[in-house]
Amino acid sequence: MTRLCALLVFALGLAPPTAALASNCYAFVEGVPGVRYAALGDVAARAREVTITNVGHSTFRIETEQGVVIATDYFGASGEGPLPDVVTMNQAQENHFTDFPDPAIPHVLRGWNPDRTGPAMRLLTLRDVTIRNVTTDLRGWGASGKDGNSIFVFEVADMCIGHLGHLHYELTEAQYALLGRLDIVMAPVDGTFTLEIGKMIEVLKTLKARLVLPMHSFGQYSLTRFLDGMKDEFEIVVNDSRTITVSLDTLPSRPTVMVLPTRFPIEYE
Repeated sequence: MTRLCALLVFALGLAPPTAALASNCYAFVEGVPGVRYAALGDVAARAREVTITNVGHSTFRIETEQGVVIATDYFGASGEGPLPDVVTMNQAQENHFTDFPDPAIPHVLRGWNPDRTGPAMRLLTLRDVTIRNVTTDLRGWGASGKDGNSIFVFEVADMCIGHLGHLHYELTEAQYALLGRLDIVMAPVDGTFTLEIGKMIEVLKTLKARLVLPMHSFGQYSLTRFLDGMKDEFEIVVNDSRTITVSLDTLPSRPTVMVLPTRFPIEYE
């Protein structure tokens, strides 16, 4: 299957922007020209731990051991602490991006191409993290939804962390191949504005990440539906804090959905 995905990706002209770089996240690199597994010692991201805070809605604050601060789906809020070094955005709604990011933020990665001349292709290595994207379409008329969303992948601490953004459609084989291995996935679970909950569950069970962090739930009802659909294959944990620090060694041995509480108290048994 991985070789089939690889051939499909290259046949469609979807070669990943990191094809010239070593990556420990790609699932399909064996035997594909220009892409290789990272050898021990040459992975761009070598930090042991990463700290993740659920700021709210679809914004997570990611902090690396070498001091890189990232805010996902940034619309102005980035949590407590210094201003982010990097912000990622998606175009679906105004609470997933801002046209006026703080000019002191060094790296603003938009998940869409403002020129509408093709998909956005983002690639940034900053100290101990490499950030790349895989575009997906948004529901909408004409070209406005084409490649309007990006799944951002953060390669850090020897882990592959994926933020699904405002995902509207199930992933294709080519998109799964471009994502590669994901150890942690941040997934929208409202079931209305983004992908329907049953289909989101199918996507996550296909990705097989060891840790899923729900976001964009809007309330207890949709979150409970999502957790009920995941509990047959995933452990369900409601964390006491909105912040976790995790490493490759401390990822759950059994695939786990971990709820990081923000705006409303979480109850689930």
